[in-house]
Amino acid sequence: MTGIFKAYDVRGAYPAELDETVAEKIGAAFATLMKCGTIAVGRDCRPSSPALASAFIRGYTGAGGAVTDFGMTSSPLLYFVLIKGKFDGGAMVTASHLPPATNGIKLCREQAIPLSGDEGLPALQRMVEEMSVRAGRVPAQPATGSYRTGDLTGSYIDMVAGFIRDPRPLTIAIDAGDGMAGPEVQPLFSKFPSLIPVAINLEPDGRFPHHSPNPFLTTATDELAALVRDNGADFGVAFDGDADRCIFVDERGERIPADLVTALIAASYLVQVSGATFLYDLRSSRVVAETITHLGGRAIRCRVGHAFIREQMRRENALFAGELSGHYYFRDTGFCDNGIFAMVQMTNLLSLKDRPLSDLIAPLKKYSSTGEINIKTGRRDEIMVVLRARYPDAKIDTLDGLTIEYPAWWFNLRSSNTEPLIRLNLEAGTKAGRDKRLAEVMRVIRDADPAMEIETG
Repeated sequence: MTGIFKAYDVRGAYPAELDETVAEKIGAAFATLMKCGTIAVGRDCRPSSPALASAFIRGYTGAGGAVTDFGMTSSPLLYFVLIKGKFDGGAMVTASHLPPATNGIKLCREQAIPLSGDEGLPALQRMVEEMSVRAGRVPAQPATGSYRTGDLTGSYIDMVAGFIRDPRPLTIAIDAGDGMAGPEVQPLFSKFPSLIPVAINLEPDGRFPHHSPNPFLTTATDELAALVRDNGADFGVAFDGDADRCIFVDERGERIPADLVTALIAASYLVQVSGATFLYDLRSSRVVAETITHLGGRAIRCRVGHAFIREQMRRENALFAGELSGHYYFRDTGFCDNGIFAMVQMTNLLSLKDRPLSDLIAPLKKYSSTGEINIKTGRRDEIMVVLRARYPDAKIDTLDGLTIEYPAWWFNLRSSNTEPLIRLNLEAGTKAGRDKRLAEVMRVIRDADPAMEIETG
């Protein structure tokens, strides 16, 4: 059971690791943490989500807490509910971008502030483990809480629509990925006749029959790229399973690295708000910080992971943040990550610039990056030690994993917070320099673990 408590949520294979019994215990433990306050609960479209959500609610209300059940919804919509409805906390049953056999629970306090491995989740884990040792089930509670249903979908769509500024005629290709973005796309675009959505995979289906719910995988945007080209769309956007992140493609159907999108959106904000603060995760290209500082903004490098980024955004009162994985965070959405809102910002940007997206991105392709390389290994710690020793004259930091930095190139190697992998990102000033340094780093990793495997997808 301990393996399901991750750095910023709960995730595991259903039902082997995370089943209804475990979910009920988590609900009861969360009620203790929340002092039986009123919470909102939502779930994604995975086949196991209704049963897990019901079990969690049973545990929470059985411990005396009050629940408003918002049913099947996206994670960003639930965050909106927590903030607008002034709930004491909330739970979203989802495994986000992971395969359908996996599920999880994202837990938040008031104002959609997430629990994480730094705060909240360790205490929750201890309580759940104590229940398991004590009785193997949730103990009977003398108090019984309350349950009702709710729906703020219309208010959420109105909020998002309110940020679309003077849209010019645009054709937008959308792949909802059989996930939770689908029900939000049509009511949003129905408010703007000049915006023409060309959408696929809109019906939520937690088996994700068309492709992986992870748009970060290159194969997951093949359908979208074809849709853009076939319809002459101005850009395309692919969402993950719970719609809290997205990947963009340009008018030619070519994928845009998410860190370059971060730089582009930050630059557009700086036209409106001078001197604003922005966060970018440490895997991002150097061009992100360079773009922000050149335009007079404040660029802050941060750890990977939504719980950590949202906490730091609040602390810095940052206007916007972006992750290489396609999570985009906005102060306007309560410092929460929101794929639909990112699409709105791209729409605004293209309406204002009236230029092809590929032209806007071109100046940001200053460096040559490997993209994220996922490595399966049982010798993570040894690899980190060997790599650090290999580059003793580098600028080294351990904010998140290991970052080795030189003037002409750098790399970051870190453990995944959600999967049994280490992830490598390397960037250099030229393609030749990138390839040379990548071969060098990979040689060191293979020498440390000859059994390592590179995950493809």
